Amino acid sequence: MTDPKTTELWSHCHWLTVLAEQGSYTAAAARLGVSKAAMSQRIAELERIAGVPLVQRTTRSVRLSEAGQRLVDQTRAAFEQISQSFAQVRDLAEAPQGLLRVTAPVALARQQIVPLLPDFLRQYPQVRIELNLSDRLSSLATEGFDLAIRHTANPPDTHVAVRLCSTRSVLVASKAYLRRAGTPQQPTDLAAHNCLHYPRPQERPAWTFEPTGKPAAGSARERVTVQVSGSLAANNSEALRDAALAHLGIALLPDFSALAALRTGKLVEVLPGWAPVGSFADRIYAIRPYAAHVPRAVSLFVEHLRHSLAHGLTAG
Repeated sequence: MTDPKTTELWSHCHWLTVLAEQGSYTAAAARLGVSKAAMSQRIAELERIAGVPLVQRTTRSVRLSEAGQRLVDQTRAAFEQISQSFAQVRDLAEAPQGLLRVTAPVALARQQIVPLLPDFLRQYPQVRIELNLSDRLSSLATEGFDLAIRHTANPPDTHVAVRLCSTRSVLVASKAYLRRAGTPQQPTDLAAHNCLHYPRPQERPAWTFEPTGKPAAGSARERVTVQVSGSLAANNSEALRDAALAHLGIALLPDFSALAALRTGKLVEVLPGWAPVGSFADRIYAIRPYAAHVPRAVSLFVEHLRHSLAHGLTAG
């Protein structure tokens, strides 16, 4: 049976845990929203009842004694669990709110994520979204992001990844360019064309294709790799798409950058019987850090993206 006198000390133990985290009475008091005198008195009460020193005080710092450190080590997890449990209960009672920090690649965000934000923000007016558009792979933990949208085939196993939708790579050009330069009939024909491409580490870029039809029984799917060259290389699919729209050449793009132009007929698919392989990932994920408690705003936003993209990418 729990000693009533012990239960009265639970808050005292919590204050000691905060003192251990903050390293000073002043910082701990500020963290708890109490006075430094109240903080000192509460720790002194805990030491008096425990019968042993819990804190070693010097003129410059505060350190826990061996007994104090042991008490903190054995109670910290319980206090963290209480905090997480309360946050979960509060989420059930309250409308989702607060700041949601999201990072996503530039082209993908502009064309597929940004158009989905207004509906979400209208539905949850107490949520604010800070969207970081960058092709640099940001660290969620060190840079404070709640969520990352990634175009990848291999999400990190150190995080929770929710698959939002599938994508594919497409080879596109304008009808004007194809009238002028001719329409490729097979991948090797691309060697004679102005190919608009991503800059790659190798000296000369190469595109790999495999036929879209089902291979014959017992045979491996044929792959063809072609070295290509062109007057423009850019590390942004929107830039390559716009160059193709300006009739400059043939571009290899992720479908989310080409979809709108394909649907309006401003661009047409080249070599439709061949599927590009290995140039871009085939899935889009929402990735978040592992956590015992996931803020409701994060969960709802991921579900909003998943539901919105469930029937395919938008033509934006």
